[in-house]
Amino acid sequence: MIKGKKKLANNIFMLYILNFTQLALPLVTLPYLTRVLSVNSYGVVSYVKSIMAYATLIIEFGFMFSGVNDVVNAHDDKEKLGKILYRITLAKLILSIFSFIILIVMILTIPLLHKYPLFTILSFIPSFLSIFLFDYLFRGLEEMQIVTFRFLIAKSISTILTFIVIKNDNQLLLLPILDIIGSGVAVLWVQYEINRLNLKLKQDSLGNIFKAIQNSFTYFVSDLAGTVFVPLNTFFVGLILAPKDIAYWGVLTSILSAIQSLYSPISNGIYPRMIATKSLSLFLKIIFIFIPCLVGGSLITFFGADLIVSIIGGTKYIPAALYLKESIPQIVISFFSILCGWPLLGAINKIKENTLTTGIAAVTQVIGLTILIISKHFSLTTLIIIRTLAELTLPISRSLFAYKYKELFNK
Repeated sequence: MIKGKKKLANNIFMLYILNFTQLALPLVTLPYLTRVLSVNSYGVVSYVKSIMAYATLIIEFGFMFSGVNDVVNAHDDKEKLGKILYRITLAKLILSIFSFIILIVMILTIPLLHKYPLFTILSFIPSFLSIFLFDYLFRGLEEMQIVTFRFLIAKSISTILTFIVIKNDNQLLLLPILDIIGSGVAVLWVQYEINRLNLKLKQDSLGNIFKAIQNSFTYFVSDLAGTVFVPLNTFFVGLILAPKDIAYWGVLTSILSAIQSLYSPISNGIYPRMIATKSLSLFLKIIFIFIPCLVGGSLITFFGADLIVSIIGGTKYIPAALYLKESIPQIVISFFSILCGWPLLGAINKIKENTLTTGIAAVTQVIGLTILIISKHFSLTTLIIIRTLAELTLPISRSLFAYKYKELFNK
């Protein structure tokens, strides 16, 4: 029992290191790239990266959750683990081909991508190489230090090389090549860890490969539904409001994303343990442990909003501090939304129910946006209110499902 708690604490700690570096390293390179690249070139980099985020989403296809579930249920059976590795790897290869075909169509039809086809294709390669990083395996085995170390290796290499190599627009093509180098080294590191664990891919049937894709589809839909609404909100902000409001919204969403990313290590850290134990007492202990942190963080955000915004965006963005204060309820609610999702409903295999709750939140968001636009009450403040209400549907609906299926938890 003590060993299990230590492992859980270690996993959460490693996930915090992972999330911190995921935030820190891009923040280190961003000011540098905006200075050495022209506005147009940096715009190309940003746009292509947003496209690759969706390419990665298709390739991952929810296997980060369904794969973890399969690995936990395999109970260290190396034969079963080998088959899981085989079918998920082949499934991702199939999905990567599909994703690449879509990318080629986009290159042919979208002017910006058509102007930079080689840069776009090279940028796809790190997403493709992610197939061989097997994060779902190490998360399921509760070996989060492997995931953290491989990320540090890959991103540190590409970050350091960026400062050394990239000096102007002429080196634009080198940016994805540096990411490829970092990803390639990470793949070699992960292969070493696979060999150390004495795991090998075991051939499985084509039917089981497509079945794995089918089983992971619900996870994919849930991830997709949770991903698309930030750009949707941004689209309408840019369509309806003034340029200064767009700038304030950009700073606000960056801060909110940074804060909410702190919740992911907790969710990802307890998810494998919740699958194994289905313990409500463990879940409630985690909730109560972090409530004081939520209260303290909310107070710091409220009284330090001006300082936070000025550090992130500069003094000219101080008016966005008001919107940060208005977003505090959303920040708090999203903690319970995330923990009541995969760690709670996912642990008892209520995947469809979890996805349904995401759909409910999405519909609430769309209806709210429609009302604001038709009634001509669309503003950053009203948008924050609608986003908060949509977020509130998640912990409420997920808690109701958890209560409905409470007999599936261990008492």
